Amino acid sequence: MQRKMDSDRIIIMTEKAYTYIVQCVDKTFYTGWTLDLERRIEEHNSENSKTKYTRKRQPVKLVYSEEFDTRAKAAQRESRIKELSRKEKIKVIQSKNPSFEA
Repeated sequence: MQRKMDSDRIIIMTEKAYTYIVQCVDKTFYTGWTLDLERRIEEHNSENSKTKYTRKRQPVKLVYSEEFDTRAKAAQRESRIKELSRKEKIKVIQSKNPSFEA
């Protein structure tokens, strides 16, 4: 959360941050967080992807995302999801996308 002074008042600016799961072409999952979800998915599918894991498993498909009001909350959620088993991750994905099949 950022604070910006505007004369005699304080404006609190919130940023959107996202935790996401993509499914790779080999059916594995990659979990991350970002401030720009659309750009990040494009980066994962780029030949020059900085993410070594997804670069070798393209194309990836967004299968899950959550929006948060701070980077910290998105990063915390990413960390919790990364601790889950594959079966548990599928349940998380299906909570927002009931028709998802791994």
